[in-house]
Amino acid sequence: MAIQRTDGRAADEGALLALRGISKSFGPVQALKQVDLEVRGGELLGLVGHNGAGKSTLMNILFGVTSPDRGDIILESQAMDERYGPALAHRLGIRCVFQELSLCPNLSAVENALIVHPSLEGTGWKRRAKSLILTRLHEIFPGHGIDVQTPVGNLPIGQRQMVEIARAFTESNNLAKVVILDEPTSSLDSSAAQQLLRFLQRTVLDGKACILITHKLTEVLNFAQRVVVMKDAGVVADVSGAGLSRERLFTLMGSVERAMVTPEASSFAGMRRVDVVGNTGGPSELRIEAGETVGLAGLAGHGQKEVLHRIYAASRSGRDKGCRVTGSAAYVSGDRQREGIFPLWSIASNITIASVRSLSRGSFINPVKEQRLAEAWREKINIRSKSVLQSILSLSGGNRQKALVARAFATDAEIILFDDPTRGVDFDTKRELYSQIDSASRSGRCFVWYTTETDELFLCDRVYVFHEGKVVDSLVRSELSEERLLQASFHEA
Repeated sequence: MAIQRTDGRAADEGALLALRGISKSFGPVQALKQVDLEVRGGELLGLVGHNGAGKSTLMNILFGVTSPDRGDIILESQAMDERYGPALAHRLGIRCVFQELSLCPNLSAVENALIVHPSLEGTGWKRRAKSLILTRLHEIFPGHGIDVQTPVGNLPIGQRQMVEIARAFTESNNLAKVVILDEPTSSLDSSAAQQLLRFLQRTVLDGKACILITHKLTEVLNFAQRVVVMKDAGVVADVSGAGLSRERLFTLMGSVERAMVTPEASSFAGMRRVDVVGNTGGPSELRIEAGETVGLAGLAGHGQKEVLHRIYAASRSGRDKGCRVTGSAAYVSGDRQREGIFPLWSIASNITIASVRSLSRGSFINPVKEQRLAEAWREKINIRSKSVLQSILSLSGGNRQKALVARAFATDAEIILFDDPTRGVDFDTKRELYSQIDSASRSGRCFVWYTTETDELFLCDRVYVFHEGKVVDSLVRSELSEERLLQASFHEA
């Protein structure tokens, strides 16, 4: 397939780093086919494509995590040899922010900084490492509120992502030249995401190059100077970001932009599923009825996830007097590595684990039923795999997230709790999810949806905005506006 180019530049002209003829297979799966890519100093490059298009594999090769079967990696006109790996890549100035975060969870942010900057060791290393990571955190995410001395595994996923991002831009005896960011805003709220994107704009002015991999098209259209599109394991377009329209980008990706599903009014009004009262025991501050989709908004870390956990716990035990739940609940975590997948299990087992009772006869699971159920949901939400019997780790990050969504939908739960379920998921899959939600809500299922993507809140029947653990505003769909959501998120009168 010929690559569409509109920037008018020859290959390798001004390239800081280049990939030439990169191919990679994992068993029978062809992950990359003869991929060429140039990365130029002083530019923010957007890399887009559907889940499984090969974006993350390409970046893993660029950073040295994975070796290509064929092809060359050329940094500043010098070809890399078989010794090329993450340690050498870091010394040469290539950094990577991974979608599945690479921090050591039992170490603090300070200690994680030391890992990639061994030159800081010796007397006073902790002071130097702390200064290094805090300086970047303050520069990229002013007001971040992160305790850099606590183990990062104890931090919320949004703060862990901030630490991973800040660490990638730290510099000691080696300067950062190319920084790869794989879905860096997937766990950030809108305010932190904007802080990062503005920082990227500033940092490329110093001659650095940044590669932004994202499924959020607005980020690419508003911030990228050049856009590379991947599809079916190859690069299909390399175009200037100036004047690039959303419609044109969808065409290049091989997608047709369709209107987001607007849920119909629920026919189950009055059938209460969830009531959550305030900490003072006052009147209900959050209610959900059958057939409704209710959004939880506000800046990250202001109590939305705690409410999801509280509803889920109450559905199982009924011991929370302040949280009354009628019906069973299923939970979809946005932190798939820590709370979602079972890494040693197959795709099928990961999808069907919450449906074990319906698949069992006595003490035994019927393997035919299990595979049939998993296969049905693999097709419904387009999980890209050869077989549901493959390991869950054979999937890309976005496809692993699809498996978690499939797990919840495959149950008979009346209440589905979403913790940012579309994190790292491509555009077409999001639309399919919205359609599934609309269909399920018509049968009486209700959804409680925490999302960091403002557009998704406009699909909800009602939105509760949180600030410092409390509901500070409640809006029906007709009252929703970005201005009011932002004002309530910062609790401005």
